[in-house]
Amino acid sequence: MIEVSALAPNFTLPQDGGKDVALSELRGSAVVLFFYPRDDTPGCTKESIGFSESLQEFADLGAHVFGISKDSLKKHGKFTAKHDLTVPLLSDEHATVCEDYGVWKEKNMYGKTYMGIERTTVLIGADGTILQIWNKVKVPGHVDAVLDAVKSL
Repeated sequence: MIEVSALAPNFTLPQDGGKDVALSELRGSAVVLFFYPRDDTPGCTKESIGFSESLQEFADLGAHVFGISKDSLKKHGKFTAKHDLTVPLLSDEHATVCEDYGVWKEKNMYGKTYMGIERTTVLIGADGTILQIWNKVKVPGHVDAVLDAVKSL
């Protein structure tokens, strides 16, 4: 489980478009990681579109933004194309990073228990420490709240 002020767990994950992203290579910049359950579902689509629409504002503040789910790169590619997303999506097919960040959790829907990603956003400072964690994210207004947090750095 991660905590505010702790060092963010390092990772290297493949990105849609064919390159790998290593958190350690982003030191010196703020990083926003939004973990989401699945491509092309209503909440995940709204969240990904919201981060895409604000991506330039984050970039202007010197922050990198990445979406992370267990979906494959192929599925990310279709999702990106279908919704004209600009936010980079990372594939954590084995849920290793999701487990390291404590977002891979037991969930319950319609009385059925299963493992899945709890919608969570993590703001990591330029020094690699966790500055803020948003758990059980509700999509409306969330991107603005994260942008305000980055503006306050």
